Amino acid sequence: MMQAVKRFDPDRGFRLATYAMWWIRAAIQEYILHSWSLVKMGTTAAQKKLFFNLRRLKGQMQAIEDGDLRPEHVAKIATTLGVPEQDVVSMNRRLAAPDHSLNAPVRADSEGEWQDWLVDEGESQESELAEREELSGRKALLGGALTSLNDRERHILIERRLKDNPTTLEELSQQYNISRERVRQIEVRAFEKLQKSMRTQVAERRMASAA
Repeated sequence: MMQAVKRFDPDRGFRLATYAMWWIRAAIQEYILHSWSLVKMGTTAAQKKLFFNLRRLKGQMQAIEDGDLRPEHVAKIATTLGVPEQDVVSMNRRLAAPDHSLNAPVRADSEGEWQDWLVDEGESQESELAEREELSGRKALLGGALTSLNDRERHILIERRLKDNPTTLEELSQQYNISRERVRQIEVRAFEKLQKSMRTQVAERRMASAA
């Protein structure tokens, strides 16, 4: 009602009561759509059309029985409402299946709940935490090892080994005014120094943890 009053334009020749009726009806339909199920229903125009007209059309075709609609009924409803046939099948199944709590017991004489049978296909929290800690440790080692290089070695190594699209030897040779072979030599030497620094850091950490 407040929306109707806010948007009402008396210069268009409509009565407030007539104009407000459409806003009130739309608000009621939105409430029904959002409150009908614990699972959120679709809110697109096509899905709303299906939600509010599917049962009526099924009644006209005498297809109220439970279960999937016959292909010819699906095709006719889709054509009438101007929606894809798959949307008709999906909405019919959703409206035919009542909500069930995951906390409901599997059997009347059982203490087990339906949620106990749900399987999370993802990695466990312990595995994810271990991977994050390992990744964080590797980044710390790399950051510390990079400080062992001089500016040119660090830049060439990052450009050649740590970028998704490595810079070419030719580009770096022009940037530093040296040959491509010299760039390659600096890259190899910098990588060896980086590996040595990381091995040293790992050994120092092991000695510290063992002490």
